[in-house]
Amino acid sequence: MAMKQQVGSLSAGIKLTHSGTLKSCFVSPLVFVSVSPRQLQFFKYDHFCVSCEGEKDMDGWRVIQRRRDGKVCSEPVSSLILSGFMVSVFVIYISPQVHQHMTPLCVSAAFPETHSGTYWCETGLGANSSDIIINITTGSVILESPAVPVTEGDSATLICRSKSPGMTEFYKNDVLINNGIEGSMTLLDVSVSDQGRYRCKVRRSGESPESWLTVRALSPPHQEQSAPLLSVFTLVRLLIVGAPYLLSTIILGLIYQDRRSERRALQASWARGARRKVTMQIIT
Repeated sequence: MAMKQQVGSLSAGIKLTHSGTLKSCFVSPLVFVSVSPRQLQFFKYDHFCVSCEGEKDMDGWRVIQRRRDGKVCSEPVSSLILSGFMVSVFVIYISPQVHQHMTPLCVSAAFPETHSGTYWCETGLGANSSDIIINITTGSVILESPAVPVTEGDSATLICRSKSPGMTEFYKNDVLINNGIEGSMTLLDVSVSDQGRYRCKVRRSGESPESWLTVRALSPPHQEQSAPLLSVFTLVRLLIVGAPYLLSTIILGLIYQDRRSERRALQASWARGARRKVTMQIIT
């Protein structure tokens, strides 16, 4: 009872880990999977949380994990052995606040094989976010890199963490790109060419797993995209509003031209009649 009073409305379930779950086809650009701390590699027993974030209503979104062995779990908060089967315990917290119905997936990475893998956000309506790969290592070196895509023109910092500091080397796609004793490097004015696989190595300590750095290309300014659409809309509006006036002007012009032609014809007829009268008077 005390636990219910502390966390509010809480429901828990136990679900056998299974394989064969497929990701949805539609990828939503407005929702992404977030990690706290914002890194993709952790030492064994480190604590981290994974959650779904976005700009719209987050109702129905949940965290999904595909483990290294291919098994897929839905919001695994912790793992345990029950009657010889690996099961995942998932907890859903119903918050009194609007649009916030699930707690982040938080784990203490005691089982690298269980907690390492691919994470993404998904709904039951066929939408999902892009995914990230989290590595839990039993070694003594990890690489801290951005856990979310880096926008072109921004900077990205890579930090090599080691239990025994030493000379550090950074690699991109297996090519040495930097070394020194600082243990960190910053990529300035990032471009799409900086996207790739990164890892680091500390002498006499070992090397980290690889992490993928994603670079998001800049989209054209919003005003440049909307200006042509605005011009077309304005033109259509002017045509709709001005069409009745234009049509009435044309009709009045045609009526005026017709009456003017009739008047000229009548004047010409009067002139011919007057000339006949003058001629007849002269003859008589």
